[in-house]
Amino acid sequence: MTASDTASPRATLRTTIFGLSAVGVAAYLVVTAAMFAAVVWQLNRGFAADVLETLSAEVRTLTAIAETEDAEALRRTVQRLSRGANTRLYFLAAADGSKLAGNLVNLPPKLAPGGAGGIFPYSFAAGPDSGQRYAAGLAVQLSEGGRLIVARDVEDQRQLIWWLRVLALAGFGIIVLGGLGLGWLASRSVLSRVDTMSEATRRIMAGELAGRLPIEGSGDEFDRLSESVNAMLARIEDLMHGLKEVSDNIAHDLKTPVNRLRHRAEATLRTAKTPGELSAGLGQTIEAADEIIKTFNALLLIARLEAGAIEETKATVALAPVLADAAELYEPVAEEAGLKLIAEDLADVSIKANRHLIGQAVINLIDNAIKYGRQSDGLEANERPGMQASGTSPKIEIALRQVNGRAVITVADNGPGISAKDRARATERFVRLDKSRSLPGTGLGLSLVAAVARLHGGELRLEDNAPGLRAVLTLPV
Repeated sequence: MTASDTASPRATLRTTIFGLSAVGVAAYLVVTAAMFAAVVWQLNRGFAADVLETLSAEVRTLTAIAETEDAEALRRTVQRLSRGANTRLYFLAAADGSKLAGNLVNLPPKLAPGGAGGIFPYSFAAGPDSGQRYAAGLAVQLSEGGRLIVARDVEDQRQLIWWLRVLALAGFGIIVLGGLGLGWLASRSVLSRVDTMSEATRRIMAGELAGRLPIEGSGDEFDRLSESVNAMLARIEDLMHGLKEVSDNIAHDLKTPVNRLRHRAEATLRTAKTPGELSAGLGQTIEAADEIIKTFNALLLIARLEAGAIEETKATVALAPVLADAAELYEPVAEEAGLKLIAEDLADVSIKANRHLIGQAVINLIDNAIKYGRQSDGLEANERPGMQASGTSPKIEIALRQVNGRAVITVADNGPGISAKDRARATERFVRLDKSRSLPGTGLGLSLVAAVARLHGGELRLEDNAPGLRAVLTLPV
């Protein structure tokens, strides 16, 4: 759907927010109409009860006059009460139906004697311009055969009810127009935000990996959605860059070892004269191939870690046994390198992690400390970079603590260390500092540890051990 499609009125009417607005307006109208009908009904009922009570009392008074006195006294009383055009209405009729007294022009035909009364139209004068009004009245049959009508004008009450209905209809109309209008405006605003987000996604799909969904800063649901999607896009961009970096690294950094392997094989075939020389050459070729395979495996493992492909393999892991096993495994290697490996300060800390990867990360840190923190060959004991001022032997210390809800694994040596300006680069892939270029390795060890830390929500820091290097791996408990 293009932007012009979403901007059409039909698209606006199909939006969820407009549909919800219409449903809300309809529900509000139904409830309000029911409440208004109940109020009007109760108001009519109250008016009718008051009028009926007044009429009943007056009818009793007038019929008592007719019974205790005579018809003439009743006529005079009705005539006196009827003087002037007011809300009190009377009609006294003889047995033949002729008018004896009262201020009503005609005998209301709809009022039957002895009934519950009713509403009838009336006027104070005959003719079409007399001004018709409505009244509520009671009819009484007199003993001489005559009829008495007692009524009250209810035109004002009828006008009040009429105006209430008019105002209610006008209010309903305003509610409908206002509610649907606000729903329309809200829908247009939503569609505008959706169009902006759709345009951004189209640019991203076209190859603009650095593009992000716009955030207006209002903190509404669209901003929260944009923040989540932007975080996902940032992660995808990192993965794409990582994939490109892996491809570039394989293309560039492994090209030289592969060419060297080929040249070594060619040299062996060309120069080997005896089976022993041929065997030695093949052995060197196999060792070089093993190093290339290790590099490939490390690259693939880092790619898997950065893709988060081992989330389902996480379990509760006690870190102290993992560190103790790694220290026991590398203790002979450290002694052979002239280093003392110490793993005594191990707290009882457990985390949710992949045990194999945590063990691999610790082994990489220990191997890195042994490889680059050992004594320099050819120096006297007091001249060796790893020798402390007190003359003690170089050592590697492994520690495990829990600090502020995080497990802190420390592997520290007192060798040459890494300068502050090179520590950030040391965790990048294939980075080998000048001091380490003469030693075997691929430059992926610390990069793998950093990837393991990120996978588990932690981090790897390289610090000065004064002298030496202290690698600090922090993981959430």
